[in-house]
Amino acid sequence: MNKGVGTMLQQYKQILVPVDGSYEAELAFKKGVAVALRNNASLHLVHVVDTRAFQNISSFDTSMVEQVTDTAKQTLDKYVDEAKQSGLTDVDYSIEYGAPKTVIARDIPQNLNIDLIMIGATGLNAVERLLIGSVTEYVTRTAICDVLVVRTDLNNKPAVNPSKRVD
Repeated sequence: MNKGVGTMLQQYKQILVPVDGSYEAELAFKKGVAVALRNNASLHLVHVVDTRAFQNISSFDTSMVEQVTDTAKQTLDKYVDEAKQSGLTDVDYSIEYGAPKTVIARDIPQNLNIDLIMIGATGLNAVERLLIGSVTEYVTRTAICDVLVVRTDLNNKPAVNPSKRVD
């Protein structure tokens, strides 16, 4: 498998972008599309339904899980259409259930031979990060492949969430 030194630039072939409906995740998706196009790569989108969030509800309500899943599916379908309109043909998504940290850092990268995870910078504030730890932080620390944390918009300017903007 020796390709000779310097004859081939490192190319990412399987890119994973976790999306959760946040502005930060949308930026990661948009940049993911651009990187996939440049690298002629496959783009895999994933939404992880955190099943632990439902465990403290007294009667485990399946309709709630279905509702969350339906919302995720609408978002993902929209993203797939957008990616295809940008000229990317190899794009798909999955909705997974479990702990987002390990699903994103380990399970999917192993199953799909992911070589790059592009993830939005966390939307949590400092206190929330202290208490629950950010998924992004965990993924950057433990992922089995390269991780790119997206902190800027498509013009590489610091991202300002329109809903958090203070004028």
